[in-house]
Amino acid sequence: MQRNCLRSALLFAVGSMSLLGLTGCLKRTRILERPQAPNVVLSASAKQLIQQLDQRYDSIHSITATVLLRASVGGVSKGKVTDYTSLHGYILLRQPDMLRVLGMLPVIETQAFDMASDGKNFKLLIPPKNEAIVGSGQVGKPSPNPLMNLRPSVFFDSLLIRKIGPDELVYVTNNTGVERDPRTKHLVQEPDYDLGILRRQGDSQQLLPVRVIHISRADLLPYQQDEYDDRGNLVTRTVYSKYQTFDQISFPTHIVIDRPADEYKIDISIEKLTFNHPLGNEQFELKIPPGTKIKRLP
Repeated sequence: MQRNCLRSALLFAVGSMSLLGLTGCLKRTRILERPQAPNVVLSASAKQLIQQLDQRYDSIHSITATVLLRASVGGVSKGKVTDYTSLHGYILLRQPDMLRVLGMLPVIETQAFDMASDGKNFKLLIPPKNEAIVGSGQVGKPSPNPLMNLRPSVFFDSLLIRKIGPDELVYVTNNTGVERDPRTKHLVQEPDYDLGILRRQGDSQQLLPVRVIHISRADLLPYQQDEYDDRGNLVTRTVYSKYQTFDQISFPTHIVIDRPADEYKIDISIEKLTFNHPLGNEQFELKIPPGTKIKRLP
């Protein structure tokens, strides 16, 4: 019996050594690039993040901007993407809901389109087609042409991140992403706060997502906002970059508005910007010339 136990122990030892040698031949260690940590990582509480967003919103009463507009339509479902010619234009915005966006045709510098809104209704004039579109601020029956579903509120809510409502609930998560710096080509860590905004559905326990505002911890400025509809679908993703200071207010000079369900994108590059310049009601009045074909949207 002792011999059998000794033989079993020797067989186990030999088998273990063989297994170790076998696994040593099959494994391979790879050296990974370590992402560089940022020089500055700022901290803030949920209350401080909300206060900062509210202060930025309250400090901007109006915006007068000279911009370059680019639009693209299409995606996976269509199987193609169409890029439209870049247009120079102007954006006028006045709180709480007044907006005007004017695009100019290249070279000849005549109007390509002119859109004005009071927050409830809007008018869109397209002089090259001698057409005008009049409708409410909400999409009734969606059009197969994605750009016909564009409403002024998409511009307004992307340009100026609205305050947190008194009946809305919030949460904050802390995350660290890794991106490759396009300039240095090195991996860098990008810590951020995700400020989620929710609302309760009626008297139920169900919470519905409203927005998620992604805030960089390098400067505590928003770099992305995700907006959701009543069914929890992502309807607008807006990306902010290239911040500059105007009148002591930091503001992004590159804004990309992505509507994934409608499959279109609006790219806005701000060339000139003035805050809080007085804007009268007449600057938001769009007069439709006689003889223009008018299409009324539900």
